[in-house]
Amino acid sequence: MYYYEVWVTSHLYHGQQALTYSADSVLDEGSLVLVPMRQQKSLAVVVSKTLKPTFKVKPVLKVLPYQLPRQSLDLMHWLSEYYPAPLGNIASLFVPSSLSRKHEFKVTRSLKPKETTLPTLTKEQKSALLHVSDNPTGNFLLHGETGTGKTRVYLELAKIMLASSKSVLVLTPEISLTPQLVRSFEELFGNQVITVHSNLSDVERRDAWLSVLHASRPVVVIGPRSALFAPFKSLGLIIIDEAHESAYKQEQAPYYHAHRAAGKLAQLHGAQLVMGTATPNVTDYYIARARGMEILRLIEPAVKTAASKPQIQVINSRDREQFIQNRYLSDALIKAVKDALESKEQSLLFLNRRGTARLVMCQICGWQALCPNCDLPLTYHGDSHSMRCHTCGYKEQAITKCPVCSSNDIIYKNIGTKSIVEALERIFPKARIGRYDSDNTKAERFDQQFSEITSGKIDILVGTQLLAKGLDLPSLSIVGVITADTNLTFPDYTAEEKTYQLITQIVGRVGRGHRAGKAIIQTYNPDSFVIKAAINKDWVDFYERQLAEREQFMFPPFCYLLKLSCVRKSQLSAARTAETLRITLLKLSLPVQIIGPSPSFYEKSKSGYRWQLIVKSKDRKLLLEVVKALPANWTYDLDPSSLL
Repeated sequence: MYYYEVWVTSHLYHGQQALTYSADSVLDEGSLVLVPMRQQKSLAVVVSKTLKPTFKVKPVLKVLPYQLPRQSLDLMHWLSEYYPAPLGNIASLFVPSSLSRKHEFKVTRSLKPKETTLPTLTKEQKSALLHVSDNPTGNFLLHGETGTGKTRVYLELAKIMLASSKSVLVLTPEISLTPQLVRSFEELFGNQVITVHSNLSDVERRDAWLSVLHASRPVVVIGPRSALFAPFKSLGLIIIDEAHESAYKQEQAPYYHAHRAAGKLAQLHGAQLVMGTATPNVTDYYIARARGMEILRLIEPAVKTAASKPQIQVINSRDREQFIQNRYLSDALIKAVKDALESKEQSLLFLNRRGTARLVMCQICGWQALCPNCDLPLTYHGDSHSMRCHTCGYKEQAITKCPVCSSNDIIYKNIGTKSIVEALERIFPKARIGRYDSDNTKAERFDQQFSEITSGKIDILVGTQLLAKGLDLPSLSIVGVITADTNLTFPDYTAEEKTYQLITQIVGRVGRGHRAGKAIIQTYNPDSFVIKAAINKDWVDFYERQLAEREQFMFPPFCYLLKLSCVRKSQLSAARTAETLRITLLKLSLPVQIIGPSPSFYEKSKSGYRWQLIVKSKDRKLLLEVVKALPANWTYDLDPSSLL
């Protein structure tokens, strides 16, 4: 009889120690097995052989014909140390849950590469490729302005890597961006391209995983952060596209950041790591320079034409003389959209708010429609005449009478994307308008309508931040930013950075060499340094100012952060619990800075009231010590992407 320590791939297992099982045959590390756990059967990963324990153990039920590569095992162990979390949560990242079901796996795709003529490389692209090729295990930051052809560089790097019999991983922040990348790579590499993302069915996800595991030749895997845990055997290149995006941070345990995990995976495989972005995160840029990572700059447009530089017009939203036709769409923006329609060109209007109205209130007594679970404003959706909470999902029918004073004087303020669509439909009744945000049904989603959008069948695109990310739309000539100040109002140290990134990215959808482009930016703060820096692409000045502020107030990259949260039934109980923890942490006498306790930005939820503590330290190991000292019913997020 043999004995093995395993990590079960079940979220029901909250322990941070491996479980021991017996087997009547020799098992290799990384073998996948089926084991009994409580009253269920669970997939598990064999991590080590062990001696016969003093306690009674259960036997392995079945040995599956699959084995995780050594690098996957090592990444799994690293993840548990760098981002402590229940082992069940970590192991489940690496193994699809449907793997134990009976199935017959067949590779059915027979997609052949197209005879594609790629655009001629620019001098800057050639220089970037040369630098990467000269360092086969290096890390690089590809800092390329929008429209400078970062994807063209990715394709060339992938071609070189596949020719050397090594696989490529391309990470993208949003599933909606995947079709564009997949199309570019499939045209060149055919069925060597495998997509992995959460919108796949269980069977599709399992077959994609098996395709990587059983690949007889190098492959290109494209997907969001979960693609990191595919079972690569020989990985030569990892590309992180749109590397500045906050979507690369996992917002549930384990709270890993894809950048860190990708860096470790590249190290384990001896692979290259390329992080591509037009707007690097301040922290990432600082770390890249501090660690001597090569920063490759792309400035010149990939397609050099007179249309490569868009016109930019800033509209002061406080000047109501410029909003005669519509209170939210300036006259200049309406004219620009009209001109685009007459020229059979596309327009894109960006507003980072969903719904029809963000505020429902009584003008007589001041009553406001709030979520009973979260105490946050309900968003009105005119198409369904309902009010929804976009935090917990609560929904109720819209009201016509105030529940406090019975007045019928109910107003709807602060528009969302649906209001913009309604306004455009009134102004341009014959235009084909598409709205793209997280309220879309499956059929309405951007990735489902990608072909129609790129072919120009949609005249006006309206949406939230997913439209700002890396899209290349040949028919697009007008971009309108409805309210450029939205992110600046959030009380977080990354608010200015995210505003800079969003404006730069959305303006970058035009002026890509296809046709003359114009961007109209509506803002209540036209003199804002952040907005001016974004419009002028003044990265250096913006970066230096941000760095100085963060050093002054001790925020990343000058410290590490740990966000601690508790939820209790009453506000008083949450406050007392948080204060008790603060006192406990102070008694540890660790050289860390503790901020709070304070209510979270989204304080109330269905579960109760959430309070938090923020811990700062220049030594990340000290934050791990804090995590070990946490009592039950506290959650923690190491390296949080924001403090909200």
